[in-house]
Amino acid sequence: MLDTMNVSHGAVALGVGMLVGLERERKKGRNEDHAAAGLRTFAITALLGYVSMLLAGPVLVGVASIGLVLMLCMHYRKHADKDPEVTSEIALLLVLTLGALSLSEPELATAVGVVLTVLLALQRELHHFVLQQLSEEEVRDGLMLLTIALVVLPLTPNRFLGPYGVVNPRTICTLAVLLMTVGALGHIAMRLMGPRYGLPMSAIASGFASSSATIALLAHEARGQQAAARSFAPAAVLSTPASITQFALVLAIVDRRLLKPFVPSIGLGALITVVYGVLLLAPWRATSGGSPAHRGDGAFSLWTALIITVALTCIALFSAFLLQHLGHNGVNIAAFVSGMGDAHAAIASVASLVIVGRLSVESLVIPGLLALSGNTLTKCILALTNGGFSFARYLVPGQLIILGAMWLGLVI
Repeated sequence: MLDTMNVSHGAVALGVGMLVGLERERKKGRNEDHAAAGLRTFAITALLGYVSMLLAGPVLVGVASIGLVLMLCMHYRKHADKDPEVTSEIALLLVLTLGALSLSEPELATAVGVVLTVLLALQRELHHFVLQQLSEEEVRDGLMLLTIALVVLPLTPNRFLGPYGVVNPRTICTLAVLLMTVGALGHIAMRLMGPRYGLPMSAIASGFASSSATIALLAHEARGQQAAARSFAPAAVLSTPASITQFALVLAIVDRRLLKPFVPSIGLGALITVVYGVLLLAPWRATSGGSPAHRGDGAFSLWTALIITVALTCIALFSAFLLQHLGHNGVNIAAFVSGMGDAHAAIASVASLVIVGRLSVESLVIPGLLALSGNTLTKCILALTNGGFSFARYLVPGQLIILGAMWLGLVI
């Protein structure tokens, strides 16, 4: 006897088949796809997968799949001269699998069915995007990014090596992938919205990964367009709220009590950051420079990502060197030096001292802000060395004002 769950899961399988079949039927009606499979075929195929899984499990599903593949091969051989594409045939085989999946994972089957339908419906748009919008350089950069992120990164050792035990190959490779991703996001945003609004939007998102890396990459891009330095500066400044948010999240994750003394500083710093960034962005003024990314430009520069990665790794080594020789007698010095490499790691380390009782909650504020001060110094150095004076004159004052506002929060 069928229970309510089986009936509902069967309805999911039928719904997935009808959803995909509806899209294929519309293509047949517009003579865009001459495949025989339409609404009824896809719905029946989904039910076939569901019933096969219900009655005999994966074995019967496998037999049904083999039979379907043989039928599709015969159909394709007969109609290959009229319709050389195999999109509908592959979609039909996937719908059979989704019908079987509906028995145990109806939510996953539904999600995959929706994604499949969207991909089928956007055939023209996807073809136009690939053939007309993407350049050879962008395709090459995209493949390089995917190769490094999905092949090289997982194979990189995840252990600390070298002097002072601070060099982690996995971390270095992750930083390189992050920088390339930031460059790609910035390139896409520039293509879609232009330099004025595209860059700030991508910088806000990438700032959650690494505000320092984002600023370094934007500074390098600004050096290549000296006249557009003001267009890159707001984006660099607006990556800072993400860093401040992460700072607060680290404290909250360690212990919510640790966040309370920092609330005025975090709130004031975030407010000043947004105000300064908007003033630099000046949406009420006519744009004064900055060429948008064009088709044919690369999505990112691999050499730039590698150079910035090496620079940040050297800063981490320098911080470890100072800590080794200065010792851990002064928590404030340790926090400042560690913050030059990573403010979040520094505040997490100091917060751990509070958790074990070696430091009071009130005593955490000064080391925490010193960690942010060290990180601000790193950002200013990266802005000056990578972007030159034309970029740094906009960013450095903003970073100092934001830092001053956070220190001012101590007396509020």
